[in-house]
Amino acid sequence: MSEYQKMVTKMMEENKELFENFMDIHNEYAMNPAKWQKLFNQYGAEVVEIIREYERRLCANMATGKFGQFSAKLSEKFWAEVKKVFPKIDFVGVTIE
Repeated sequence: MSEYQKMVTKMMEENKELFENFMDIHNEYAMNPAKWQKLFNQYGAEVVEIIREYERRLCANMATGKFGQFSAKLSEKFWAEVKKVFPKIDFVGVTIE
């Protein structure tokens, strides 16, 4: 298992209750975005902040110097792994009218 996969697993385990609650809301949002949008955005903001914190931990010392490009690719792989669990995570904060 690669480092970014380990970090996603660690993140999910350390915030298990929050992520389980968000999973239910996420699944409902996928079925009916208009109805679940407010709750999805409310919980989603907290979830995205946690995801970004773990992303920063993963890429902390690689952003500068010769590993800068590697850090960007590592970040992309980390988010791709997150999107396997939460495909609609990019819609947090989006308003549907």
